Amino acid sequence: ALAATRLLVERVVTMVRNGTAGDLTAWLDEAETSEIASCTRGLAADQAAVVAALTEPWSSGQIEGQIDRLKTLKRQIYGRANIELLKARLVAAS
Repeated sequence: ALAATRLLVERVVTMVRNGTAGDLTAWLDEAETSEIASCTRGLAADQAAVVAALTEPWSSGQIEGQIDRLKTLKRQIYGRANIELLKARLVAAS
């Protein structure tokens, strides 16, 4: 069972790296009875989004990185300063 699960994971990693979703439906059917069935159910529930993520050329990674950076800065100064210090930190970090 573990070897079969490993092959399933390798196949989905190949799909992600190559940006192809051609055999995603077949993969989901095979994986729903494997050790990763709970993950498979989550992917199948939002299959349209998974296909878009695999095939579209754009990503929200840059935006997410900027949001994460802002949240980190806010956590660092929370309770110690006002908005002026946050603005100064953001300008200095840029």
